[in-house]
Amino acid sequence: MSESTDPAVPADKTDPADPAGLIAAGYAFTGPALDLGALLWDGDCLPDRQIRIPLAMLNRHGLVAGATGTGKTKTLQLIAEQLSASGVPVFLADIKGDISGISVPGTAGDRIDERARDVAQSWEPTGYPCAFYSLGGIGPGIPLRSTVTSFGPVLMSKVLELNQTQEQSLGLIFHYADTKGLELVDLKDLRAVVAFLVSDQGKPELKGIGGLSTVTAGVILRALTAFEQQGASEFFGEPEFDTGEFLRTAADGRGLVSVLELPAVQDKPQLFSTFLMWLLADLYNDLPEVGDLEKPKLVFFFDEAHLLFSGASKAFLASITQTVRLIRSKGVGVFFVTQTPKDVPADVLAQLGNRVQHALRAFTPDDAKALKATVRTFPNSAYDLEELLTQLGTGEAVVTVLSEKGAPTPVAATRLRAPQSLMGPVAAADLEQAVTSSPLWARYAEPVDRESAYEKISAEQAAAAEAEAEKQARVAEKEAARAARSAPKPDPSLAEQVVGSGLFRSLARSIGTQLGREISRSIFGTARRRR
Repeated sequence: MSESTDPAVPADKTDPADPAGLIAAGYAFTGPALDLGALLWDGDCLPDRQIRIPLAMLNRHGLVAGATGTGKTKTLQLIAEQLSASGVPVFLADIKGDISGISVPGTAGDRIDERARDVAQSWEPTGYPCAFYSLGGIGPGIPLRSTVTSFGPVLMSKVLELNQTQEQSLGLIFHYADTKGLELVDLKDLRAVVAFLVSDQGKPELKGIGGLSTVTAGVILRALTAFEQQGASEFFGEPEFDTGEFLRTAADGRGLVSVLELPAVQDKPQLFSTFLMWLLADLYNDLPEVGDLEKPKLVFFFDEAHLLFSGASKAFLASITQTVRLIRSKGVGVFFVTQTPKDVPADVLAQLGNRVQHALRAFTPDDAKALKATVRTFPNSAYDLEELLTQLGTGEAVVTVLSEKGAPTPVAATRLRAPQSLMGPVAAADLEQAVTSSPLWARYAEPVDRESAYEKISAEQAAAAEAEAEKQARVAEKEAARAARSAPKPDPSLAEQVVGSGLFRSLARSIGTQLGREISRSIFGTARRRR
C-alpha cells in the first residue's frame, strides 16, 4: 500500500496528446491507496505510472472477473495482503485450497524478481495473520455453524431449491415456529415442525393464516432429506458462530485474514455460496451504521459468485441486492469473484464501483457474446477493450475504480504486482496446528445439542400419546363393564332344570324325612311310635 502526495504524473501537468499520462493521472490519489501494479500501454509496461485503489473506496464494493487460470486468486491475495497491512480485516473464501499460503512468507524466484522489476515493486517475503475456518467442521478449520432460525426461510429456500410457492410456505413455517417459541436450531428441528403442521394434531394451528398443504410439506421434507444426505446437517447447529470475529485485528495492528477452507465441500457449491451469503447478511444485521470511513471495517471476497445467483428466486435476489446496497454504510466492502460480469445480476453489478477484469476467452459464439457484454459494462476507454481483453497475459487485468471523490477512474490495462506471501497452500500439518492453536477453537469446535423444537414437539407428542392411551384404556374399561351388566343370563342346564323343579324338591323333602328317621334310629336305637 502507498500514500503519495507527489504522484508521478500530476493531473494538471498531463499532456493531452499522452493518453497513458491522462490515464495515470486518474490514479494519482493523495490519500492511502492499495498498489495494484503498473500501467500497460501500447504493449509496454510503464513502471512509473502506478495503478491504485483508494483505501477509503474499498467499501464501495468491487468485481474481480476473468477466465480460469488468468490470475484472479492471486489478485485476491494481493489486495488482501495490503488491506491487512493497513489494519483492515479481510474475509476470503478458499474454494480450491490454495489461499492458505497467505499466512506464510512467499518464496523468491526469477519470475517474481522479473515481475517486481516490471512494476517497480519492492518485493519482500511476508506472511500475514490468519484464522482458518471450515463449514461445520468438514475439513480443516474452526467450525462455522448457523442455526436454522438465523439462516432464515429465504436462504433456506435457495439452498433447498424450492419454488416461490414452497418458499412462501417455508416462511409460514418459520413464522409459526417463532410465535410458538420453537427454536429451529438444526435440520431435525425444521423437519419436526413441518411434520407436526401436517399431522392431525398440528393442522388446526395454521388454519387462520393460510395452512400448509400436505403436498408442499412433502416437497420440503424430501428436499431436507436430500440436503441431509449431502452432509448439510453438519452446518446447522450450535454454538452458532459470531460473525463479529471476522472484524478482529492482530496484536501488531494488522487486519486478521479470515480464510474459509472449502475444498472439502466443493461438490456442494450451492450450499457454500448460500452460506457465504448468510455470513454477509448476518454482518449486515449486527453492525451499526457508520457512513463513510477512512478505511473499511472489513472487506469480504465472495468467490465463485455465479453459484450464488444461479437459479435464484426473485426474493433471494432482492435480499442480496438490498444487503449489498446497504452494507456499505456499515463499513463493509464486498468483492464478487467470478468469470464474467454477466454472472452478476445488473442491479448488483451497478453497485460494484471497483473493477479488476482479467482476460476473457472467445473460443465459442457464447464466449464472443460474453466478451461484448463485458466491454459494454466499462466506461468509455482509450483502449480497444474487445481486443485487449483477449490478449491480456496471466497476472494482467483491465482496471477501473472509484476515485477519492467517488468518480470512476479511466480504464487502465495493468500488470499486477506479485503477492508477497506464499502463492499456494501451506502444509496440512501446519494448517492443523494453526487451527487448533486458535483461541476460537475451544469455543466453537464441539457441537452442542440443547432442547429445541424437535425435543419440545417430541415431548408434547409423547405426552399426548400417553394421555390418549390412558383415555382409550378408561373407555375400554367402561365398555367392558357396561357389556358385562347388559349381557343376557345363560339358559339353565338339564341338571339345573331338574334340581330346580317342584317334583325334585318334593322328592328331596320326602327322602330327607325318611333319611332323617333312618339316621335318628341308627343314633338312638329307637324309633318314634305312631299314636
